[in-house]
Amino acid sequence: MTTVPSINLWRRIFAPFAVGYFLSYLLRNANAVISPELTQDLGLSAADLGLLTATYLLAFGAFQLPLGILLDRYGPRRVEAGLLLFCAAGCALFAAGTTLPQLTMGRALIGLGVSACLMASFKAFSLWFPPERQASLNAAIMAAGGLGALAASSPLGALMPLLGWRGIFFAMAALALVAAALIFVTPEKAATAARENLHQQLAGLRAIFASRAFWRFAPQTTMIVGGFMALQGLWAVPWLMTVNGATRDVAAFNMLLMAGAQLTGFLAIAFLVTRLAGLGFPPVRLLALGMGGGLLAMLGIVLDIAPSWLLWPALGLVFSVGNLSYALLTAEFPLTLAGRVNTALNLGAFVGAFGIQWLFGVAVDGFQALGSDPTMAYRASMAGLLVLQTTGWGWFMIESRRAARADS
Repeated sequence: MTTVPSINLWRRIFAPFAVGYFLSYLLRNANAVISPELTQDLGLSAADLGLLTATYLLAFGAFQLPLGILLDRYGPRRVEAGLLLFCAAGCALFAAGTTLPQLTMGRALIGLGVSACLMASFKAFSLWFPPERQASLNAAIMAAGGLGALAASSPLGALMPLLGWRGIFFAMAALALVAAALIFVTPEKAATAARENLHQQLAGLRAIFASRAFWRFAPQTTMIVGGFMALQGLWAVPWLMTVNGATRDVAAFNMLLMAGAQLTGFLAIAFLVTRLAGLGFPPVRLLALGMGGGLLAMLGIVLDIAPSWLLWPALGLVFSVGNLSYALLTAEFPLTLAGRVNTALNLGAFVGAFGIQWLFGVAVDGFQALGSDPTMAYRASMAGLLVLQTTGWGWFMIESRRAARADS
């Protein structure tokens, strides 16, 4: 076992995993800014663009359950470093691709390659840092992702005239290789928990999916968090350009504001959630109010009742509370299941993001085929998403009241 002086932990452990999560968020949202060029260069329909971009989410989500098992068996260093090689290959294939199937395969490899970036970070932190540091570390790694989202807005748009979308993805292939190397040379530390065999690990997964606690959180996470990811990762920029008449630069600036608000929300939650709980405002109430506020922001976007530069950042700010679901759900299970609980809920978020990102484009094309103009097609599609999200939030509220009565 390698020992690392505490003064070096942030440099040797946190920083490499932060680079990986920065890259993950950058790649998740990059297609939103480059979508006009992708559509023009490849002659894509809205449904094609949605499916191409959402393939990242499908591959990412599909690997979450095996990922939890691999992290417990082989550790975060080897798992994430190995997967980032797939990310580098996917970026290169996407950059060089000339057909929709080639780009779709590249996007899928990217999603697979970055699927461990957050969960491997959590695993590494649990091995190297004491429990009282976990909240601040989790907030810090989420902030690294927030910086990736910021980079995937106006800064990425500014690089488009210089590098083009192909040059940008070649550069990100190189960054993925750098991140893999940095993570691979981090120190190794074995887990202290008793090692389970594969049968026991699968039994733990079955117990999670069979629990009522899991299904209390899963629909809201799937519809609301997944829906936000689908919008931030692709459809926000086309919406702003089509419905609000924004230029690509203005739309990218709105995404910059939204990512900044989301980053602010992550940091505020990390520093305030414990203090608010001490004042009688528990995290579950903050989650419920935040998700409800997000639905109001969505309604404002659909009805265009305020400037876009105000509504989209509001959406990013309030939906940042969605990450509280992971800690709240994990508390319902033994600590030995924590990794699998997180990846199971993350699966729901990414299945929702994939389905919504793809089907939103299908809906836009469908409404236009029925005679709607593009603006109305986008509004109708967004309204449909809002209905689904409201249903997920309503289910969470009903189940939360039932759980509170059972505990009283």
